[in-house]
Amino acid sequence: MNLTGNEAQVKDKFFPKLARVLAQVPFAEDLVAAYYCAFDRATPMRAKGVLIGALAYFVLPIDVIPDLILGLGFTDDMAVLLAAFNVVRTHVTPAHRDRARETLDRLRKGEPVSV
Repeated sequence: MNLTGNEAQVKDKFFPKLARVLAQVPFAEDLVAAYYCAFDRATPMRAKGVLIGALAYFVLPIDVIPDLILGLGFTDDMAVLLAAFNVVRTHVTPAHRDRARETLDRLRKGEPVSV
C-alpha cells in the first residue's frame, strides 16, 4: 500500500501518542483494533479511508476539544472513532482485536511495539 498524507501521519505518530496518553484513553482497545484494521490488506479501501480519517483525528494536533482537558479531552476523539466504527464494524475482525489486546499489554509493560 502506498502511504500518503494522513496514512503516513497515522503510521508515524499513532503508537508514540498512544503510549503517552494510554492511561487517559478508555477506548484504547477499539483505537488499536481500528489501526490494525486500517492497515490490513484485506480491509476494503472505503473502510480503510474511514478508519484512517478517524485515526488521523486522534494523532493530529488539531482538535475540537484539546486532549489536555482532563475528563473531556478525548471525548471528541472517541465520538469520531465510534462513528467510524459504525460504518466499518464488520471489517474489524477478532484477529484485529486480539492483536490490539496484545499490543496494549506490551505498551502497559513499557515494551516496544512492532508495527
